[in-house]
Amino acid sequence: MQFVRALSIAVFSAAALALASGCSVARKQESVGNYIDGSAVTAQVKAKLAEDKRTSALNINVKTIDGGVVQLSGFAKSQQEKNVATEIARSVKGVSSVHNDLIIRP
Repeated sequence: MQFVRALSIAVFSAAALALASGCSVARKQESVGNYIDGSAVTAQVKAKLAEDKRTSALNINVKTIDGGVVQLSGFAKSQQEKNVATEIARSVKGVSSVHNDLIIRP
């Protein structure tokens, strides 16, 4: 049940972000396609983190910025979880690099 809730939150967050893209696109000078692609990448990374039992998607924040750069922030329970989160993010199509800023907090 927790997995379904986490996945639902990720999907709805991405949808809300995509709908609110009008103002952000103008300020950042990104094309609408690039902005929506970034939202899709973020949603895919969050979904994969939620699917993997080695990571806690609820404690990991994902943000995709220009050029497919994914930034992970929040908390991991171990170095292994932090490493797995990086691997998962890198496995998503459209990700060019991953900045893992997760803090290990057992």
